[in-house]
Parts: sequence; C-alpha cells; structure tokens
Amino acid sequence: MSVSPNAHPHLLQPLDLGFTTLRNRVMMGSMHTGLEDRFYNYAKLAAYFRERVRGGVGLVVTGGISPNRQGWLLPFGGTLNSIFDVYNHRKVTRAVHEEGGKILMQILHSGRYGYQPFVVSASSIKSPISMFKPKALTVSGIESTIKAYLRCAKLAQKAGYDGVEIMGSEGYLLNQFLCTRSNKRTDAYGGSIENRMRLPVEIVRQVRAAVGSNFILMYRHSVLDLVEGGNSWEEVVQVAQALEAAGVTLFNTGFGWHEARTPTIVTSVPRAAFASVAARLKQAVTVPVIASNRINMPDEAETLIASGSVDMVSMARPFLADSEWVNKVAAGRVDEINTCIGCNQACLDHTFANQRASCLVNPRAGHETELLYRKAQRQKKVAVVGAGPAGLSAATVAAECGHDVTLFDSSDRIGGQFNIAMQVPGKEEFAQTLRYFSKRLKVTGVRVQLGHRVTREQLLAQGFDVIVLATGIVPRTPRIPGVQRANVVTYADVLQRKVVPGSRVAIIGAGGIGFDVGEFLLHDPAVALPVSIDHWCREWGVDLQAQANGGLISPESVKPYRQLYLLQRKSTRVGAGLGKTSGWVHRAVLQRNGVQMFSGVEYQRIDDIGLHITVNGEARVLEVDHVVLCAGQESLIELMPPAGVPSELGAPRFYTIGGAALASELDAKRAIREGAVLAASL
Repeated sequence: MSVSPNAHPHLLQPLDLGFTTLRNRVMMGSMHTGLEDRFYNYAKLAAYFRERVRGGVGLVVTGGISPNRQGWLLPFGGTLNSIFDVYNHRKVTRAVHEEGGKILMQILHSGRYGYQPFVVSASSIKSPISMFKPKALTVSGIESTIKAYLRCAKLAQKAGYDGVEIMGSEGYLLNQFLCTRSNKRTDAYGGSIENRMRLPVEIVRQVRAAVGSNFILMYRHSVLDLVEGGNSWEEVVQVAQALEAAGVTLFNTGFGWHEARTPTIVTSVPRAAFASVAARLKQAVTVPVIASNRINMPDEAETLIASGSVDMVSMARPFLADSEWVNKVAAGRVDEINTCIGCNQACLDHTFANQRASCLVNPRAGHETELLYRKAQRQKKVAVVGAGPAGLSAATVAAECGHDVTLFDSSDRIGGQFNIAMQVPGKEEFAQTLRYFSKRLKVTGVRVQLGHRVTREQLLAQGFDVIVLATGIVPRTPRIPGVQRANVVTYADVLQRKVVPGSRVAIIGAGGIGFDVGEFLLHDPAVALPVSIDHWCREWGVDLQAQANGGLISPESVKPYRQLYLLQRKSTRVGAGLGKTSGWVHRAVLQRNGVQMFSGVEYQRIDDIGLHITVNGEARVLEVDHVVLCAGQESLIELMPPAGVPSELGAPRFYTIGGAALASELDAKRAIREGAVLAASL
C-alpha cells in the first residue's frame, strides 16, 4: 500500500559536508557493471548513472577504477592513469551533474584478487579466488603505488568527479596490508597495526594534500573482516581514527573479504544485518558514517538515520532493481518499488563471469540505451497467458508501451514458480517481487483474469493480435522403475506443502531446485523459522561485537530435522552449476546439516526398501521414506498452434517465453528479460 510522502523525512534530509551538501541520505554504492572496463561503453555508463540520479539518489559511486596496471581486476580493466582517459569519464560526470547529483569515482587496487598476471600484495601469498600468486611489493613499489593513487585522484578531479572513494575493504590491496592474514612483512609496513596501516593512511594523507579541502574523500573501511587473521575492533577503530586525521570526509563501511566463508549480501542475510557495526564506528569518529549491506527498503533505512545510528545508507543493487527508488519514497509510492531480492544472479554473478552486470528483476539495468520501453506506434491487443515472472514482465512492459493487454492464469493468484520459490528459507524476499508486479499490473492497466484455464479457441475468439505463452513448465518424471509409487513426489508437491515427507528423503536432481528443496526439508514446516539477526549470527558464527579478530566465532551446532540425500547423474561436483556468489552458501548450509551428496549416480529402481542406486559403479540402497523428483522440467505449450499448419490471414502471432520456451532449468533472470524484450519489440 502507499504511504505518506512524509513517512521517511530523515532519509530525504540533506547532509551537509561543510564545503558541499548532498541532497539526501541515500547513496548508490559502488557496483562493477563491466561498462567501466571499455572506453567505448562510457556513453552507456553515463546513461546508466543518469537514470539513477534522475531517480533521486543523492550520491553515486562508480565501479572500481584501477590506479595502475598492477591494480587491474581483469586484463585491461577500467583504469584512470592518463590524461587521455579523462574525456570518457567526463561523459559520466556531466550526465550526473546535469541531473543535479554528485558522483565519486572509486579507486580500487585489486592486490592479490586480480585475475591477471601482474598482481601484487603486501606479501607473496596467493588468494583462494585468483589463479595468480602475487609478488610482494618492495618499498619502492609501495612508493610507486602511492604515486599511482595520487595521479588517479587528481585525474578524477580533472574529469569532474565530486570526489573519490578509496576502496579499503572486501580484501582488496589496502585491506591486504591492514591484516596479518595477508601481511607477513617485517619492514615498516608489517608487524604492528601502526605499520600495517601505514600505506592506506599515507595514501589518504597525500591524496588530500593533492586535491585540496573541497573534494570529497570517502574511505571504504573494512569494519568486520570475517576471515581468520582479520583485525580486532580496537584495530579497526585505530585505523579509522588515523584515516580521519589524514583527511577522510566520510566513511563507507565494508563487511567480509571476498574469500570469506560467511555470506554478507545474499538474500538469506537479514536486512541491515551489519548496521549495528557501522553504528559503533560512528561513535568512534567525528565524520559521517554510512551503513551498507542488505539495506533494500526505506523503512529500515529511515530507522537507522532517524535513530542517529548512521548518517547515510549505501545501496548498490537496489538501484539496479529500481532507478526510481528515491523518487518513489519521496512521493509515498513505496509499494511501487521494485525491490532487490539479493539473488546476485544478474549482477555479481555476471561480474565474476566477465559479463555486463544487470538485474534479475529489472533487465534494463546496464542496458538503458538498448532496452527501451517506448510507446508503440500502433496499439495492439495482446494476450499473455501465464502470470509467472515471464508473463508478468511481458504484460506490464507491453502495457507500459501502450498496448491493450490481458493477462490470463489458471491459478487464483499471480506469481507462478515464484510462489513456490519463496517458500524456501532465505528466499522470503521473492514475495517483494510479486508485490511489485501486483501493483505494476494496476498502474499500467493490465486486465487480469485468474482462476480460469483459457483455451486456444477462447483466445482466438477474442481477436488478439499477439498471444504470448508464458505458461511455464511441468516437472519431468524420469524413467526409473517404481517412479509411480505413492512415496515418490515432485518438488512442487513438497514446496506447496501438499505432501509432508518422512524423516529420510532422497532428492533426485541437484540443480537449483534440488538445493532449494534440501534447504526447505531441513526444517520442521510446523515451526516458524526465526529470521532475526541474532539467530543468523549464531548460525554462521558472526560476532557483531567483534570481540574476536575478524568477527568470527564458532557457529552454533545444528540438529537436522531430516536425513537428506542429494543426488545427480552428472559426475561433476554437486552444486557446480549454482551461482558463483551464492552457490557456496547453499552448499555450506546443506553440508553443515549433514546432507549426503552424490554425483555420478545411476538410478536402478524404487521399491519398499527405498531407492536403489549405483554410484561410480558401486551399488547402494538408500532406505528412505520419500523420493523427491527435481529432475528437470518440460515446457507447457499446449496452446501453441499445431506445427506445420499454415496461419490464417489475420491470425494472431504466437510467442513463447520463459519456461514455455526453454525448460532446461528454471531461470527467472532469463524469463523476466525475455518477457521485457519481447514486449518492448511489439
């Protein structure tokens, strides 16, 4: 529902930095899109930022820009070390300033995280996320690195940026110098915290001297490393106070190294889970402090600022999901916000695969100059059959483009497979997407007909110009003797609570759905799951008080509700096909709960004893109460005209999208994008 335009006054209040003022307390934090890495994409990057600043955000930060070749994240990645780079960056700053916003350029030296052979670090210790072992910087190399930061900051100023953010968290170079995990030096840059912080403090001091006092210098400070060998809270504070004295304008907060085995941004992390740590930092410094990580809706953000806990909130992915986030808050249209669900599938997973970042719930993100929702030259009468993610996307975009749209679904509610997915613990945020689409259907004027299974004849009789089949899938039944037994059920039966499996369950299929079913079955469905920050911290062994170095403690022991077996035919590692930034979280949850995972499985039969299988040639019997099928899907396309039958003159054009077009593995990212692209092209 809509709220009062005055419901979030503190969030929309300006922030006075002395020499300049930010128009509100909302920052779009750094998010690498891939557009930064190629000069010919800077016009697209400018359009991307323009749209978000026009949407009301007070301050934006670019993706990481390296100060030199050694700092590249990827070969030939985004770098600002030459006057010839300034021209392209001015396209970005000009676009932001024309919309009344301010922008910082993030200076990021990857250190040992670089995916390129020139990597350097505090010590020659290979990181677990790059194939390249770094060289330890010599003292002269450190001096050259400081000069590179200075040159980069001065060029950023020349390019029109309002300031820079120096990346000192997430395990990048400056964080590597700060922590004994990666700093084993015995010279003036190693050993005590006074020595380990020498490089970042000197960089800030010299950058401030070079750019003057009227230039924002933000430092992203790692306040909870979440790795062994991380810093204590006392060291975190000592570093922050030294950085403030050296010239920092404000602090952004960072949590967890990229190699940490604690999730910090996936959807299962509670909202604003780390805000209390940012609040503690605010008590230790006098400059403004920004809270970050898993803040995606205005109520949490307003509470943080109204309470005085922090001065601003940083949100990166939420502005991929909805560029109009701030304007909607200001107008009291919170129910129209397209909420970031923390899935990482189209943003961070794309980044780590060297692809352009976008957004599962907003495929226009990163494609603002290519995917345009323009009014069509001729209004068409459009039927969309299926109100899952693909159909919702197609129907709302088609209506936004001026078409007359009717949406059909046999269910009595919209959502399709999302209604199933949001039953999985940690995926409750998926309900926000359905709330958004429900409102969007009303705003765009889509007629919605639910609870009726429409036929092809009925569609043809209504004179539609276009019929879009987003009818989705049906679960595939594998050919296994005994598969028709009563104790063999589908994942849909389980997640929709039509069946309550017994205490020992075999799950056939270890794709994303198999893992979802596994997480669902680890808990008693009759007991409401606690979603509090305290419970999550105990589960993952996180100490928000940071009494232990790095903020790590022993996770709470768990007693699984069921004994589960997760099986796949493939011989690859179970879960290898899951998303890079979230897959390891799902594997860790199942492993911690004693789920036995098998690859290279051949299914022999299902009988009264259980499931008979062969694993790498060895026969085994799993004595289970139920077998859950997650072995793929088949497209539901019964409404398509028969193949080979010529279309009559004036007959509607049929299209298939989402699972109806390709049912291999359920893919909401592809489904929503296909719906939007098709609708925009009608």
